[in-house]
Amino acid sequence: MPQQQINIQNKKARFEYHLLEEYVAGIQLKGTEIKSIRNGKASIMEAYGIFHEGEVYIRNMYISEYEKGSYNNHRPRADRKLLLNSKEIIKIEKFLKTKGNTLVPVKLFLSEKGWLKILIACATGKKTHDKRQDLKLKDDKREMDRALKKNR
Repeated sequence: MPQQQINIQNKKARFEYHLLEEYVAGIQLKGTEIKSIRNGKASIMEAYGIFHEGEVYIRNMYISEYEKGSYNNHRPRADRKLLLNSKEIIKIEKFLKTKGNTLVPVKLFLSEKGWLKILIACATGKKTHDKRQDLKLKDDKREMDRALKKNR
């Protein structure tokens, strides 16, 4: 059976936040959730991570209900537990205690073994001048690429 690729990304994460430290975590899912994700019907745009009672959860991640699911279907925006090492959980807990810090999901993907993984990052919010600087660098890079392409 060929491995199917899942490419669900939070494109605004790198624009809105300074990403400091990244972790790869598994997600505890129900049966119909993984089927919807394999169909590409999930979003992590509004999602964020929380620390609750010694565990790290992802909140507000949208996974649409499975079309062929019955009454056993899942809730689309339920909190989902992230599977991390205890050392990583302690680091994240210390990081989230500081005001202004957050845990942001960056990418949802399948591992080589076929397990669903999520790339999460410890982040701090950017100010507007930082965002303007990023847009300026992006425009400059685009102009340089156009000039190089024109010279070929």
